[in-house]
Amino acid sequence: MDRNEVVASVAGDLNATEQAVDAAITRATTLVQALIGARTALSLSPTAAAEAQTKAIEAITALSTAREAIVACHGEMAKSHRRLGWGTYAVGPLNKEHFGAGEGTTRPGVSDNHLRVA
Repeated sequence: MDRNEVVASVAGDLNATEQAVDAAITRATTLVQALIGARTALSLSPTAAAEAQTKAIEAITALSTAREAIVACHGEMAKSHRRLGWGTYAVGPLNKEHFGAGEGTTRPGVSDNHLRVA
């Protein structure tokens, strides 16, 4: 493998990890919603399954911390890449609709595929 292939492989793994953590956060929040919905549907007391709900919320907190860490990892990898003199490297979609953001994700008159720096 040449350098570009190795960098692309690592960047792909990083992107996949970021997406996996986001998916896990989504699943965990769905679980909390299901717990509350089930309790309501069964006319149970708010204290029923409160410990389970608390643990699920703790899991969301841990996943949020993991997401912060992987985003920081992304930043550190980008710094290392530049320090090695390899310039910048980007992988992944620029179009936010790929992630389900839907319409109105960009300013009027700006293409969804236009990369801009905030």
